[in-house]
Amino acid sequence: MKALVIDGYVDEPSAFGVPPYVSHYVRYVSGLLLMKGIDVSYLTIDQIRSQDMWDQIRRYDYVVIVGGITVPGRYVGGIPIREKEIQKILRIASKSIKVMVGAVSHFFADSGGFPAREARSAVECVVKNDVVTDLHEFLFGKPLRDNYWETLLKASIEGTSVLSQHPRYPNVICEIELSRGCERQGHCSFCIEPVFFPKLVSRPVEHVLSEIEALYKARCRAFRFGRSSNVLAYYFDRNNYKPCPAVFEDLYSGIWEVAPSLQVLHHDNANASFLTKFPRECMKILNSIVNGNTPGDVLSFGIESFDEKVLHMNNVGITPQEAFRALQMVNEIGAKRVKGVPKLLPGINLLHGLVGESPETFKENIRWLRKIAESGLLLRRINIRKVIVEPKTPLWRYTKGRALKISAKDFHVYKETIRKEIDLPMIKKVFPVGTVLRRVYPEYKKGKLTFARQLGTYPVLVGIPRKLSKPEDIVIVDHGPRSVTGVTYPLNLNQVTFEELTAIPRIGAKRAERVILNRPFHCFTEVERALEDVDCIEVLTQLRAVLL
Repeated sequence: MKALVIDGYVDEPSAFGVPPYVSHYVRYVSGLLLMKGIDVSYLTIDQIRSQDMWDQIRRYDYVVIVGGITVPGRYVGGIPIREKEIQKILRIASKSIKVMVGAVSHFFADSGGFPAREARSAVECVVKNDVVTDLHEFLFGKPLRDNYWETLLKASIEGTSVLSQHPRYPNVICEIELSRGCERQGHCSFCIEPVFFPKLVSRPVEHVLSEIEALYKARCRAFRFGRSSNVLAYYFDRNNYKPCPAVFEDLYSGIWEVAPSLQVLHHDNANASFLTKFPRECMKILNSIVNGNTPGDVLSFGIESFDEKVLHMNNVGITPQEAFRALQMVNEIGAKRVKGVPKLLPGINLLHGLVGESPETFKENIRWLRKIAESGLLLRRINIRKVIVEPKTPLWRYTKGRALKISAKDFHVYKETIRKEIDLPMIKKVFPVGTVLRRVYPEYKKGKLTFARQLGTYPVLVGIPRKLSKPEDIVIVDHGPRSVTGVTYPLNLNQVTFEELTAIPRIGAKRAERVILNRPFHCFTEVERALEDVDCIEVLTQLRAVLL
């Protein structure tokens, strides 16, 4: 028996699987199929599209589609599977046993600002909630009553073998599951997490370590604790109602023991109100994270809005003042630089289309963002999105399945204001000129520019004015609101291209020609003498530490 797992990519509140990310779903599904004795092939939806591999789908006894968007975003590494593509796969695989995993088994959503459409695909197995429980029962014909975590662990380890079939292997980052569900008693009006997982449940530490060890042996060197709605609540003790700082010490020490040469260990979601509610314990946890992670890490805060009315009406469970304090706490511990990059910074999610929004909401958000910037706090990024109104959420019931209207003009002006006033100055602070980014991977070309990113959580997009075909180190020379410009590191003035020189601010074509015509240089004094240009020398002086 043969199975094809089609990775249509997931983007959920606490799971991400767009390349170079590989979601936990893919590995769990593949592992269960292998445990059943079924051979597993793995393809991404982009491979099927680009290589026109549609007809190959009919060759398999099982066809598993993994995918679904519940949190809208813009994607660099791939394009999530579309509803019409799912229907095409189901038609081609009409004689196969078909399985749907992820949000596509519940509903379809193309982008934010619209209601989701309930899924009505006729397939043999629909994984509604838990992939291990549902798929195990379907494959083995009996409910999984005992040994749940052991079965999940075995599936996760077996499933590591499909990584070698990923088109970017071994340059992938694996989403690791720490917990499922949310620690809060009440939930945000728009969130789908409690629909799937009503209670917070944490995965055993030793199981997490065993999976990472197996992935490490399979040549994976990048990991993210993304499958968790609030990483700070891992092992949260409901009986004593306290976080558990000690478990993080065991977690990180164990990871570095089983994966001593890992390159990336990052995080994703954290609850800002959890920080302010348990400041003493959370500061200990933050210290453990910063001691155990790798540089460039981010804690994503779903603050959603700084409008107190919106926060209250959507049960977000935080005030603007508490959000501000949480940002301060992460900066106090994580803003220190290692290899030129902050170790851990907060990120902010802002969501629109919520109950109670008004024109004042935009003003309040901008006012608080200005306050954050003026206070000297660092933010890694600000995500501004429109909500997907999803079935079974309070927001769906409130709106009767319709999206709340947002003025397109006002929304555009609002976003542009944030990009210009907040994002651009902030990215200059986080990644100043001269910052070196190690192992930047090419993503796509546009004209003479190659756009590239590091492996990691919310890696900054780098525009490089030349062809890049393999991972390289780059040095930042300029900034945009959401991206940076970089050139080869070390920057060798005796070898640098004309295009790279002109990418450096204030160099320009004539000065670049002067540099090239006066090569070779043996010292920086010769560069100054050749240019005799205060503006140009000032820029190059900023980069002097990375010049050869």
